[in-house]
Amino acid sequence: MFVYLFHDALPEDPQLDNLYTLTGENETLHLFEAVSPPDTSIDSRSAYQAIDSAGTLSGGFAVMNNIPVNEDGRSAFEERFLGRARRVEGMPGFAGIRVLRPLQGDTYVILTVWKDEESFQGWQNSEAYNHAHQKRDQPEGITQQRPNIFPRPSFVTTYRVAPPETGNSAKC
Repeated sequence: MFVYLFHDALPEDPQLDNLYTLTGENETLHLFEAVSPPDTSIDSRSAYQAIDSAGTLSGGFAVMNNIPVNEDGRSAFEERFLGRARRVEGMPGFAGIRVLRPLQGDTYVILTVWKDEESFQGWQNSEAYNHAHQKRDQPEGITQQRPNIFPRPSFVTTYRVAPPETGNSAKC
């Protein structure tokens, strides 16, 4: 599965169906999800491969954890996410998750979609969240990997999600 995030104007392309609009405090994104890469001239700087996914993108609130990972750390980082406990999927208000590998650049995106912001906050305050993140800063945790696989700090962005603008609801 592939996800495209457009930060500016959308390219003129009839294949871009099922576009979600994500409105944040400082920007608006358009998100397009496809089972395979479209035969198009879409700028690959906006392209990601979903290496893990569950649920749907239909929800009211999206959270993107943007995590820069250097080339040497990609396999360890991906292994951690592919081996995750998957407790988030059982949380009230959870809609979907996509673990996105950049096709260009070094910043992975962990996209979670929720019914609303309160559902996301419920996850952050849950035992399941604490369990999922308990080893992060421990010697065996991902943030303690040596050499450091994170060239820059990660950052989180949040958005309100509007349903697809055209066509049927995106399903992958």
